[in-house]
Amino acid sequence: MEAVAVIVALMFAVFVALGVIAVVRSVRAVKRGVDRTVTQARRTVEDTRLKAKQYVQPGAPGEVAELRLSLRTSMRATQEALRAAAPDDPSLSEALALFKRLSTHGQEIDADLKRLEAEPDKARVAGSLPELRERVERVTHSADSLRWAAQDRARQFADDDLAMLSEQIRMEAGALRHWTTEEEPQAAPTGAGAGARTPGAGAGTGSSAGAGAEGVTAPEAEPERPAITARDAWRQPGYSWQKTRRPESTT
Repeated sequence: MEAVAVIVALMFAVFVALGVIAVVRSVRAVKRGVDRTVTQARRTVEDTRLKAKQYVQPGAPGEVAELRLSLRTSMRATQEALRAAAPDDPSLSEALALFKRLSTHGQEIDADLKRLEAEPDKARVAGSLPELRERVERVTHSADSLRWAAQDRARQFADDDLAMLSEQIRMEAGALRHWTTEEEPQAAPTGAGAGARTPGAGAGTGSSAGAGAEGVTAPEAEPERPAITARDAWRQPGYSWQKTRRPESTT
C-alpha cells in the first residue's frame, strides 16, 4: 500500500508540474502576442502621425517628419524581406548580420530626428537637417540594396527551378509518347541505289552478248526472286484480342 501511495503521489506531482509548465508557456505566448500587437499599434500610430505632420506642417518640421518616415519604411521593408527569405536561403545569414549593424545606425539617426522634431529653435533645426538628410540617404540606400539583392536572389532561384521543371516535364512527355519513335516510316530507295543496279544489268547483258558471239552457250540465268516474300493474309499476327483469320479452304 505504501508503494502504491508513493506512485500515486509521484504521478500527481508529475501532472502538476506538467500543468504548471503548460500554463507558463501559454502565458508567455499570450504575452508575446500582446507585445507584438502593442508594438504594431504603436508603429501604426507613429507612422500615421508622421504622415499627417509631413503634409500639415510645411518647412523644417515637415521635412523632419518626412525623413523619419522614409527611414522607418525602408528599414521595416528590408527587415521583413530578409526574415521571410532567410528560412529558405541559409546564405542570407550574413545579410541579416549586416542588417542588424545597419539597424543600430538607423535607430541612432531616428533618435536624432526625434530630438530635432521637438527642438523649438527653428534655426538649429534648419542647420542640422542637411547632415541628417545625408545620413538617412546612406542608411536607406544600404537597406534598399540588401532588400533588392534578396528579392533578386529569390526570383532567380524561382526562375531556375521553373526552367528545370519545364525540362523534366518535356522529357517525361517525350517518354510517354514513345510510340512516335517506333513508328517512323521506312526510307524509300534513293536514285543512287536504283542507278547502281543498272550498270550491273548492262554488264550482264554485254557479257551474254559477247559469249553468244563466240559460240559459247551461256548458262540460263536463275529466275530472280523478290527480296521480301509477302505472307499470306491469314498468317499475319494480330493483337491478342483479335481472332485469327482462317483460309477459305478451311471449313
